[in-house]
Amino acid sequence: MKRTLIRYKTKPESADRNAELIAGVFEELKAAKPAGVRYLSLRLDDDSFVHFVETEADSDAIPKLAAFQAFQSGIRERCVEPPLARGVTIVGNYRMLGEP
Repeated sequence: MKRTLIRYKTKPESADRNAELIAGVFEELKAAKPAGVRYLSLRLDDDSFVHFVETEADSDAIPKLAAFQAFQSGIRERCVEPPLARGVTIVGNYRMLGEP
């Protein structure tokens, strides 16, 4: 499994639109039901967003989604702090994520 954490901060006037675009990604994921994909997105009180993505190592299911491509389009213009992606290792998990 490949695990990635992405964080960024949107402009206050862009935060709601960003959240709408993310919701579209989740709608398409629910419809497509790609295997080997787990995805969580959080919006913080300061209009920062955090995404946690877990995929099979060779999965490209998320980038192929039309809703994800729409979300990616203009992301840098919506941000005051651009997206920063990092690989992560789960150190502990109590009922938040599915069991490995």
